[in-house]
Amino acid sequence: MRLQPQLDMASRKAFLLFFVSLFVSWVSAAPLTGGRILAVIEERSDNAKYSQFLMDLRGRGYDVKLESAKKDTLALLEHGEKAWDHVILFPPKSKGYGPALTPQKLLDFTKLGGNILVLTSPSSIPEQIRELARELDIGLPPKDYTVVDHFNYDTVSKSEKHDVILATRPAVSSAVHNCFSGTQDDLIAFRGAGHTLGNGPLLVPILTAPRTAYAYDSKEDFAYAQDPWAAGTQMQLVSAMQARNNARITLVGSVDMFSNEFFNMKVQRPGSTESRKTANKEFCKDIAAWTFGEKGIVKVNAIRHYLSNEPNAPVNPNMYRIKNDVTFEIELSEYNIDRWAPFKVSSGDSLQLEFTMLDPYYRVPLLPASTSSNYTTYTTSFKIPDQHGVFAFRVNYKRPYLTYIDEKYSVTVRHFAHDEYTRSWDISGAWVWIAGIAVTITGWIGFCALWLWSAPVAAKAGLKKTE
Repeated sequence: MRLQPQLDMASRKAFLLFFVSLFVSWVSAAPLTGGRILAVIEERSDNAKYSQFLMDLRGRGYDVKLESAKKDTLALLEHGEKAWDHVILFPPKSKGYGPALTPQKLLDFTKLGGNILVLTSPSSIPEQIRELARELDIGLPPKDYTVVDHFNYDTVSKSEKHDVILATRPAVSSAVHNCFSGTQDDLIAFRGAGHTLGNGPLLVPILTAPRTAYAYDSKEDFAYAQDPWAAGTQMQLVSAMQARNNARITLVGSVDMFSNEFFNMKVQRPGSTESRKTANKEFCKDIAAWTFGEKGIVKVNAIRHYLSNEPNAPVNPNMYRIKNDVTFEIELSEYNIDRWAPFKVSSGDSLQLEFTMLDPYYRVPLLPASTSSNYTTYTTSFKIPDQHGVFAFRVNYKRPYLTYIDEKYSVTVRHFAHDEYTRSWDISGAWVWIAGIAVTITGWIGFCALWLWSAPVAAKAGLKKTE
């Protein structure tokens, strides 16, 4: 009977601990860039087709709300602020999305840091998306233009048009692998429309069409493919744009990629006897994670610069002297789905520091010095040039699929003070000149002494002056 209160107290503590851990896990699972997602889908009956993709988003802490583009109260902005953090645009069955999703409003949404995932299909590319693509320098094909490949297609689906093509992920050594994990053996089933990219510096390809793929009008005779709209690696299947404020827009040419059918599909290459499950589920998860800021987010934790040869030197001073030895350090972290991890520079790439005054005087590599549980410290040391003025430490690191790093800190570089110059007698090369000066001074003093203390010649007695 005496143990009963103790058991009740222990059960209460366990019950309370369970809810505290549940709350902590829920808070820690909150997405980094916000969890409000607006999924614009025209018919609620289509939800079942993409249930696995939507459930995966909800499982990662997102609050996904499905809305119709025809809803009168639909809006991306409220009182000049974002009403949503991210937007998913499923292809509509009507001609457009309506006045709430015009290209200008979508761009205004990205200017405030919103992210957009655009899913299209050959039969449904509304005019709003075409205008948005033109703003981003992306070329979209006409209606009903489908991508086919007679060498890399799925034989299990038995499509005579070979429109279910099998694409592979980029090579492991490329920059794409940093944010879109996987191996080159992963097969991605794609059925949809391709697009081309212009020369915009902010555009990056994610999934490129195979060399033997091309796009043609599926409603015309098959012989019309002799004049395709685009072909080979010039055509992209999935592309993205990362704005200068790090807002992201991803364009996917196939909404079927995100369907349950393609997630569970088993495919087989021509001439192969082995069927494999597609990697669509993992790849689409990576696309959504990158678009919504769960991958490729690089953060600067701290920046330090100080004198190298002084153990107790102050950190981040405002002034240095010419020819000082300086050490610069920067701590970088990369966000990966649900946690911060140490940032690692890809092989073949380099992180650089610029010491600049209008133009860089130095551009030196930053090398990893130490790694902790959630950041990597990169450091370098150099000698300040023999030039006074206002200089700046600058780290300008801009790479595809990663948020931009542009950190700049100004410092003043002064001349030597009067008592900081090296004394002449400490310079061995000056000893000859010092000796010459000493000899000259000694000789002059000796000459003056001889001149002053030398008596004049006495006049001889008895000599008279004659006229």
